[in-house]
Amino acid sequence: MVLLAPDRALVATTDFFTPIVDNAEAWGAIAAANALSDLYAMGARPTVALSMVGWPREKLPFELLGEVLRGAAAVAAEAACPIVGGHSIDSAEPFFGLVALGEAHPGRLLTLGGAQPGDVLVLTKPLGTGIVATAHKRELVAPGSPELAAAIASMRTLNAAASRAALAHGVRAATDVSGFGLLGHLHNLLRESGTGAEVDAGALPVLPGARELAAAGVIPGGSKRNLEAARGFAEWGDAVDEATRWLTVDAQSSGGLLLAVPEPAATALLADLASGVVIGRVVAGAPGHVELR
Repeated sequence: MVLLAPDRALVATTDFFTPIVDNAEAWGAIAAANALSDLYAMGARPTVALSMVGWPREKLPFELLGEVLRGAAAVAAEAACPIVGGHSIDSAEPFFGLVALGEAHPGRLLTLGGAQPGDVLVLTKPLGTGIVATAHKRELVAPGSPELAAAIASMRTLNAAASRAALAHGVRAATDVSGFGLLGHLHNLLRESGTGAEVDAGALPVLPGARELAAAGVIPGGSKRNLEAARGFAEWGDAVDEATRWLTVDAQSSGGLLLAVPEPAATALLADLASGVVIGRVVAGAPGHVELR
């Protein structure tokens, strides 16, 4: 964050990844929404973006890259954030993402360090994108399946409305849920806030098919690393089954926002969200510690 004026702060972020679905336009849309998510998690309004492209020109036609760019441009237009240029390189594997700039009021930034005991934890998108995408890569989920369609719809949805609602209802702390999974990002928020949390594992929203795939052992490599890291700060109760444990650490692409909101404002916040579920609450305790029941 760079302070431009007493009432203006510049926020910058960047993110990119290789294809996670076999539809080029959907991949571009997901990558753009994912890159913009960091701005929304800070309460910033995206203003302008630059594209980052790695393309194996000898392997893939440029017409396919055009589809990627169309998907990204469509999402950027939804965000009122034009893609004004960018840079491309020859690459052994394709990748795509954005450098995104946004503005926020310095006194209204959403941060990792503002959660307080008693705050309610709200998650705005379902979990399981990593599991479904992995199943798709392994040809366990067909391109036209309802499971993949639901995952793509979730990933390409901007967190803009959730960010506006958070600012309107006094959210103290926020983060987006992406590669470190729900528990990894919750841990970071709690550690910075000096608090712990209790999570109701049964309340977690889950994408269609994701729980069944997790139970069948369809787990991304990133999620496995996330689970190893979570063993150092999380406790799962005996009633939390293995599939749910995997969902709590599933490496998300373009996941939702995780919000810590004062309890008196929680009802109004939930009413203002297109989707949002209470998954637990912030408690006094060891900084960063999470107990799942």
